[in-house]
Amino acid sequence: MSRLFEPVKFRDVEIRNRAWVAPMCQYSAVDGVPDDWHLVHLGQFATGGAGLVISEATAVAPEGRISPGDTGLYDEEQVAAWRRITDFVRAQGAAAGVQLAHAGRKASTSAPWEGGHSLPEESGGWPTVSSTDQPFGQLNAPRALDTAEVAALPDRFAEAARRAEEAGFDVVELHFAHGYLAHQFYSPLVNDRTDKYGGDFAGRVRLLLEITEAVRGVWPAGKPLFARISATDWSERGWTGADSVRLAALLAERGVDLVDASTGGAVAGVSVPVGPGYQVPYARQIRQEAGVPAGAVGMITSPEQAEEIVASGSADAVLLARQLLREPHWPLHAADRLRADSLWPRQYERAAAR
Repeated sequence: MSRLFEPVKFRDVEIRNRAWVAPMCQYSAVDGVPDDWHLVHLGQFATGGAGLVISEATAVAPEGRISPGDTGLYDEEQVAAWRRITDFVRAQGAAAGVQLAHAGRKASTSAPWEGGHSLPEESGGWPTVSSTDQPFGQLNAPRALDTAEVAALPDRFAEAARRAEEAGFDVVELHFAHGYLAHQFYSPLVNDRTDKYGGDFAGRVRLLLEITEAVRGVWPAGKPLFARISATDWSERGWTGADSVRLAALLAERGVDLVDASTGGAVAGVSVPVGPGYQVPYARQIRQEAGVPAGAVGMITSPEQAEEIVASGSADAVLLARQLLREPHWPLHAADRLRADSLWPRQYERAAAR
């Protein structure tokens, strides 16, 4: 029996397997509204057999978008557009997830294929905000949020979570990783504040815990809440795996059901030892030392590799990104190779392995 293709249940939501779609920005929305591109992009993974399909980083406020092409959940037009997508995803047997995010000092940039640079206001850009007034790499310097502005952020995430429920999502994932706003608070490489949201570990994680509490307070009790963190800054002076264990336990106490362990992104110029499964040890550390369910992501490409990660207890699920762009029906083929029950849609069964 394949462990990768065993169902897994969080609260009242059963997910048909443990091969999930990681959030992947498409930089293709207009005014935060997903369109036919997003329907086909996400829908293909649902027909392809994924258990959970998580949308791209979806902004809780216009100024929280990475680029003008990012999706959002800050107005009702976006809710209606997302509903069309979640209805389709769930109709194919997959669960629909949304990653709620605020890019902070990494916001207001052009799409990667346009250089990923800061956009001037005349080209659709906007001033950025952060825990600090120091820029990320060559991007424009942000304005440091004052204490009252930081304290208001959890309500923005809660409002977006309410809209996520209206839009039909089964899972919310809080984006606390990759150098975006929340990570700009907990990374000691970035946070230089002297108020209650800075200083020691407790101060630097305060915003994350307040966001979690605010979202859990409005997100239905029967639906799971996940959090993606950068489990290390890949720097001796930065955030560490041990810090992540502490944070995971605090998040779980506040209602997070799974921690999705990615890494890096806080500062530019850090050397990352990229290789197959290079982030899996952090998922395993969180799962074993904090006792919190964990997801593994990062250069997971083969069915056998994914199966070993789950079967060995390193993670409760694997999240795939680039491999699914290459092969959107990867779970169908993986289930065949691992001799799991068929996931093939009736329309595609004639192509299944016999």
